[in-house]
Amino acid sequence: MIKRSHAILIICLIAMGLVLAVLPDLAMAEPFQLPNVSLQIGGEGDNPQQNLSTVLQLILILTILTLAPAILILLTSFVRIVVVLGFIRTSLATQQMPPNQVLIGLALFLTFFVMAPTLQEVNSQGLQPYLKGQVNEQVAFEKGMEPLRQFMFKQTREKDLALFVKLSKMERPRNFGDIPNYVLIPAFVISELKTAFQIGFIIFIPFLVIDMVVASALMSMGMMMLPPMMISLPFKILLFVLVDGWNLVVQSLIMSFH
Repeated sequence: MIKRSHAILIICLIAMGLVLAVLPDLAMAEPFQLPNVSLQIGGEGDNPQQNLSTVLQLILILTILTLAPAILILLTSFVRIVVVLGFIRTSLATQQMPPNQVLIGLALFLTFFVMAPTLQEVNSQGLQPYLKGQVNEQVAFEKGMEPLRQFMFKQTREKDLALFVKLSKMERPRNFGDIPNYVLIPAFVISELKTAFQIGFIIFIPFLVIDMVVASALMSMGMMMLPPMMISLPFKILLFVLVDGWNLVVQSLIMSFH
């Protein structure tokens, strides 16, 4: 039987022989040349300032595409929805069921459903006038952000908003228009997290009661070596199915934004 070290040595010798056999052919062959590839925006007679403006627009578009996931997560209802759905899976103790892909996909489509009126206003007030050339980028951004700001102000607690106004050391705002986006967005995010945790706590209560009842029953029967989670899991799933839990949770989530 050939040892492993001998087999490795044989393979190395065979590889070296193949390389030495190919080297003469490579030496006689013509040298390999890389193709001359160049990227250029605009022609030779174009205005350099116009070309620079085009490059800046491309950089701006790429930047927006890079920040699109963060915009979708932090400026919409996605945070509250995905946290509550995560609490449901944790309270059921079903490990990875439903999978992360299903929960995130459901959260995305619920976010589109909740944000549909706001996104329609963004499209009609900011995007469409810009595409038709009626306004410039700055005006389109301001008009497009206004519906999102109204949505975030409606869901943000005054206490959280006052916290970031104080931390930013800005002057006391007279109205909502005086509050910049860098103050509004973090206040909105922590408000959404607090609301999501409140909903998650309410969801946890019935499943916690089931765990306590099952644990007490097993202890009274002297079955302390049997994990209570194994017995309580079917009862929690049965309770969630009987009360039509997904319907109730989704309905409560949608109504919490109104």
